[in-house]
Amino acid sequence: MRDTTGSAPRIGVWMVGARGSVATAAVAGTAAIVAGAASPVGCVTETAPFRDAPLPALADLVFGGHDVVDTPLAARAGQLVDAGVLPASVLKALDTPLAAAELEIRDGSPHAGEAQSETAARLAADMASFRDRHALEQVVVVNVSSTEPLPEPDPAFLDLAALEAGLAAGTVTLPASSLYAYAAFTAGFSYVNFTPSAGAALPALEELARLRRVPHAGRDGKTGETLVKSALAPMFTQRALRLRSWSGTNLLGGGDGATLADPAAARSKTESKQRSLEETVGHAVEGQVHIDNVPEMGEWKTAWDHISFEGFLGVRMTMQFTWQGCDSALAAPLVLDLVRLTALAGRRGEAGALAALGFFFKDPSGSTEHNLTLQYEALRTWATAPAVPATAPSRPRPLTGARP
Repeated sequence: MRDTTGSAPRIGVWMVGARGSVATAAVAGTAAIVAGAASPVGCVTETAPFRDAPLPALADLVFGGHDVVDTPLAARAGQLVDAGVLPASVLKALDTPLAAAELEIRDGSPHAGEAQSETAARLAADMASFRDRHALEQVVVVNVSSTEPLPEPDPAFLDLAALEAGLAAGTVTLPASSLYAYAAFTAGFSYVNFTPSAGAALPALEELARLRRVPHAGRDGKTGETLVKSALAPMFTQRALRLRSWSGTNLLGGGDGATLADPAAARSKTESKQRSLEETVGHAVEGQVHIDNVPEMGEWKTAWDHISFEGFLGVRMTMQFTWQGCDSALAAPLVLDLVRLTALAGRRGEAGALAALGFFFKDPSGSTEHNLTLQYEALRTWATAPAVPATAPSRPRPLTGARP
């Protein structure tokens, strides 16, 4: 792990869903690593290829956020210990950091009679106050809240002036993830969408990010089954084997399992999984992705995949794999990676979608590359470059999965 005194300009981490499992694991994990009570296993930015990159240190991260639930972080951390996510041995190192982060969590619930333009202003003010209280160099807003259904198409989503006019008139409604992105950009802060929700993937919000000169990254953190797909699928094309079908069943519990039991909420995730596969191999692939809620599994998830492919002389073959993991333990270090890398982009003056961070996402903003090896090389090259030249503005891909 890189040396740090914690004396450099500090970076704010404002998490939407600040009392959830992923956020709690990120805060607790950072505190444990900084205290020397845990190693940074799982943090890509702590591996050798990134050690010379000018990234903010873990000790220089300050945590806060919004949530709509009131379970204190200390209680949530205790639940994660009971679930086997956090080791009990690190609890003593967590009391002070968890208490400090708890003091910086604000209510993210909509207020009765409050227009969305007013809600956005309130959320942005909370973020700006956080920056000012701690004299932060910048703030990275990270969405780790529950997955929401994708919004119905609206012409106002395509143009910033139309969006702001609609918000002012009360004729446009943004999904919560996009409202937070709007608030973050308005406040001059970057935004990371770790969920499959819309977030900043609306052209009007890309326009706002470039206008305010702030970067953003997303969507949908790649932690399990799709991570395996993005490493394995290129093998078939590189070896001239024709992929015929790929079907998967995902079993998970916890908050994600309950949320994704709603077909509307699950649709964006299942479609991004299939789209990443087909964009990798370059042709349509039969098969379906199923997501089933099994509350008993709690923080853990299992994916079982069946793959059929065709070899020389049309011989049919198959393979199967099973992936079992702890979602929050897989996601939390990636959140820390994304915060540090997005802060680096902010220091460089980059704006708009960060295509180089596609390595971390199922549905990467600003890129259609899904090959994990190519994504990793692009990330490493970008992170270790001394400077990044300005790029021409680009518009994000239309939201797929939105109902016509």
